[in-house]
Amino acid sequence: MTSPSLKTVSIDELQIGMYVYEIAEYKSEISIKARGRVLKRDAISTLKKKGVQTLVIDLSKSRHVTDNERPKEKDNAARKVHTRTSFSAEINRACQLHDEGKLIQQTLLESVKQNSFFDKHVPKDFCSQIVNSINRNPNALLCMTKIREKDEYLLEHSLNVSILLAHFGREFGMDNDDIDELAYAGFVHDLGKIKVPDEILHKPGRLTDEEMAIMKLHVDYGVDVLHEIGIDPGLIQTVSEHHERLDGKGYPAGKSADEISLQGRMIAIVDVYDALTADRVYKPGMSSQKALQILLQDCPHKYDEYLVKKFIKCVGIYPVGSLVMLSNERIAIVLQQHEEQPTKPKVRVFYSAKHRHYLESKDIDLKTESTLKIERPVMASEYNIDTRAFFERSVMQ
Repeated sequence: MTSPSLKTVSIDELQIGMYVYEIAEYKSEISIKARGRVLKRDAISTLKKKGVQTLVIDLSKSRHVTDNERPKEKDNAARKVHTRTSFSAEINRACQLHDEGKLIQQTLLESVKQNSFFDKHVPKDFCSQIVNSINRNPNALLCMTKIREKDEYLLEHSLNVSILLAHFGREFGMDNDDIDELAYAGFVHDLGKIKVPDEILHKPGRLTDEEMAIMKLHVDYGVDVLHEIGIDPGLIQTVSEHHERLDGKGYPAGKSADEISLQGRMIAIVDVYDALTADRVYKPGMSSQKALQILLQDCPHKYDEYLVKKFIKCVGIYPVGSLVMLSNERIAIVLQQHEEQPTKPKVRVFYSAKHRHYLESKDIDLKTESTLKIERPVMASEYNIDTRAFFERSVMQ
């Protein structure tokens, strides 16, 4: 232990916000699969019960939570409860936020392309708005992640990763500051791609080894930009790890297992999920179910299996905003999950698959509707459904 940022502390000294590097002393058998920041008081209690006596913490990655800050966190928690809104009350605000996010993302990409600085507070403040919307009603912005424009992938992808990470972090139990930082990392994680030549970035076929080597440089490009504008080092680390894999075969550093942070593992999962489900100019996106299945198949050698399962529980078997075919040959959009009955969400019917035309929209809660069930997930491209049109017709009411 030669790094000056590493310090050994007793279990009684461990506090929320500290970054655990490794377990130093323990009374019984114990194994920790991932390093990471202590997010909850319960985590400290669990370590005590398992006989942990001393730990090594990384001061450079720790965020001290003072006693003065704790009441604020409680106030924030109370604010979340009191500002919860309905889907219908939040969806218009979420739509405006999503459009604003694409404009900000475009501005950032243009700045990076022209080697000019951008105000780091603009994306940071915007990501705080994302988290606020998720706190009010997560389903609204999650619906917006399903609005795909084939020629706007680079703009939508980072925005969607930010939204999904905010939801993931919230469901995972992170505090407000960590969720904000996670959302911010998602929003800027792919800025370096603007420096990759278009013929490689948008190539429809498989990249050659030489082209892939150039593509991989986008992580370093992005990290360099974030360093230049003074982004928090912890956030930069998360961005730098979004293509690292547990088996050490990722890039750019080839990190493996415990070398990858909790946030790095989370962004890797969300990044792949959104990329697989996105429509591109040269290929349609796959269903959420198929993308989640691929993530599971790549556990544990590529992705953290515990986190993948947490993410699947977070987005649901039928994610909010996805399309499903009902047993009466009607197509519906998923509006709300039921954790206790994940196969029976609340949906909004809007299209007849049999007659191929729009219907007057109607909300149905499959948890209480015994005569209907979901037959399978549906992609909008299967029925030539214009994503934006069906959303405005069936959701923005």
